[in-house]
Amino acid sequence: MPCREATVCQIQTSRQSSSGKRPTLRPANEEIIRTERTINWYPGHMARSRRLLAEQLSRTDAVIELCDARIPGASRNPDLDALLSGKPRLLVLNKADLAEPEETQKWLAFLRRQGVKCLSYNGLRGNVRSVLDRISDLTREKVEALARRGVKKTVRLMVAGVPNVGKSTFINRLSGSVMAKTGDRPGVTRSNQWVRINPYLELLDTPGLLWPKIENQEDARALALIGTINDQVLDQQAMAAELLMRLRKTHPEAIRTRFHIRNMDAEGEELLCEACRGRGWIVARGEVDMDRGAAVILDEFRAGKLGAVTLERVPEEQA
Repeated sequence: MPCREATVCQIQTSRQSSSGKRPTLRPANEEIIRTERTINWYPGHMARSRRLLAEQLSRTDAVIELCDARIPGASRNPDLDALLSGKPRLLVLNKADLAEPEETQKWLAFLRRQGVKCLSYNGLRGNVRSVLDRISDLTREKVEALARRGVKKTVRLMVAGVPNVGKSTFINRLSGSVMAKTGDRPGVTRSNQWVRINPYLELLDTPGLLWPKIENQEDARALALIGTINDQVLDQQAMAAELLMRLRKTHPEAIRTRFHIRNMDAEGEELLCEACRGRGWIVARGEVDMDRGAAVILDEFRAGKLGAVTLERVPEEQA
């Protein structure tokens, strides 16, 4: 059965609303750059959020930067290095339960060799005490200096990172309650919010920030696959096909069994068709439901239903 040719990063406009009109994919305030081969997503609220974040830096003692353990390098915003210069920083490889444990350990070792203070964190069952201990280490010098002067300091930390990396959920885990708004899509947090963890610790939840132009398109596609970039500005069918092609190389049994794929030699969109047929995503006249299949495949990958997967390997170090 033939499938239409999919091109990564073309806009998917095949779905229609119940009124028969095509959905509007671009909010009026979003500055989205789209070309046939380039992925960029920098909506207007990110520029505003960047300014608000910079304004709050003087009120914070240190920064917790979150990245996604499945793509630890690609999910770090390079602009944060200059923006947060001079602030003590702890890098947390979040969602470690969705990544391959051995690859996460390799990343931690690599980052520590670069002088980065870091730890991994399981977003569902993470050890809150270990994180609080690392926060204490991060701010110990300043706290002890004030203590010698008889001042009991309330430590204020900023939590920063790219969209949909789990910042709000991370804060809620530390606080033990739902204090910060969460969601499974990028852009849920649109403003800064202070959350009190205990009488002497406050965390600032900040909106996810990307950078205006993502030069490395391998990184851009990885960000799109984990849900950092809004799906509405992507061709989901092309992204799902790319994900299947990647996982065919690294986790062939995971996609074979999950999607009941018969022909593992299929390429690109044909592989997506195989997954749709295997799961029974069929519409009228026996045609495969590519829209539904692509959406479900991406959702199931992001939720960890294909098992632990690390998409980005540790880079080779120069001797």
